[in-house]
Amino acid sequence: MASFRLKYADARGEVRQQVLEAPSEDELRERLAQQGYLVYSIRPAAGVGTSSARRRGKINVEKFLIFNQQFVTLFRAGLPILKALDLLADRLTDKKLGPYISAIRDDVKKGSLLSEAFERQGVFPAIYVTSVMAGEKSGALGDVLERYVTYQKLALSVRKKLLVSLIYPSVLFTLVVGLVIFLITFVVPRFATLYQTTTSKLPLPTRILMAVGEAASQYIGAAAIVVAVVIVGGRFFLRSTTGQRVFDRFKLKLPVLGEIWIKYQVAQISRLMSTLLAGGIPLVQGLATASTATGSPLIRTALERVERMVREGQPMSTALSSTGVFPPLSIDMVEVGESTGALPQMLNSVAEFYEEDVGTRLQAALALIEPAIMIFMGIFVAFVLVSLYLPIFSLAESFG
Repeated sequence: MASFRLKYADARGEVRQQVLEAPSEDELRERLAQQGYLVYSIRPAAGVGTSSARRRGKINVEKFLIFNQQFVTLFRAGLPILKALDLLADRLTDKKLGPYISAIRDDVKKGSLLSEAFERQGVFPAIYVTSVMAGEKSGALGDVLERYVTYQKLALSVRKKLLVSLIYPSVLFTLVVGLVIFLITFVVPRFATLYQTTTSKLPLPTRILMAVGEAASQYIGAAAIVVAVVIVGGRFFLRSTTGQRVFDRFKLKLPVLGEIWIKYQVAQISRLMSTLLAGGIPLVQGLATASTATGSPLIRTALERVERMVREGQPMSTALSSTGVFPPLSIDMVEVGESTGALPQMLNSVAEFYEEDVGTRLQAALALIEPAIMIFMGIFVAFVLVSLYLPIFSLAESFG
């Protein structure tokens, strides 16, 4: 008898995980199916977490999207799944994705379901694995994969727009920081050496600037080490669940950016949930998948609470409201979707509304940040120049 770790949903839709013994995986799967359970995955209990962790890595989302577009095209053309995988596995140019697709093809050849083969690799998004499983159960795999491709295209488009919007402010901020460091550590000490030869009292702004420049020159090495230690320590702290949760709460409390961040998260979750529900995934399972897929511990904890309350019979809108995280307007829209029986469509509307709102607010915030950076740079440079040349003007007046 071998031990297997399985994940399944019972008759009430509650997702369970446990370890059972059976002569083979096929026999265990058949036994659970006869009992009316919906099986998500079955793995050998021995080595669970070892081989998966060893093989776990990151795949290129855009290249994986291209693979899915090709796979859907071949599947729609009437090719069997195994034949489509054979064709794609031999033609993939992505060195990271290729081995995973080859392994999936081998698993399917051995009789595994496509969703199990993807899930066994441990690198593919939870929403994708769940969508493939729903497509297999409903017999509409092509439609489900097309919905996933559409979802991924929209998500990538929104993410790219946000990144492009942040490029110019980031470059401008970096240049300003570099200019400040250059003036303080290089220019100011040169003038300080010059002014040491004069016996006249320097103006107060000049003395302040000289003191800052001298301190910066003496402690620049120590400051660099401290900054490096803080950055490295901060990265390790932010990799922990506690650090990520603390940082999420910090982002949430930011005056303008906090609202933009939470609305972006709501848009992503709504888009994901709409895709899952439209693909035939039950609401409880969709919430479980969404909580697994999100990268924010704060949002994940909130979704896990929503999942528990919905499983207990509470409306999704009530559960969302109890978390105190989601915007009131999104909760109202979800409540309307539940009352009209059009929750997937309403979630899609929520995603579209907040994606547009995030884009508008981000542009407005950047429109204020860029002039603020320029004003700061102008004031600082003007202060440095006036402080450096003020003694020269004073000396000229005294000689005149």
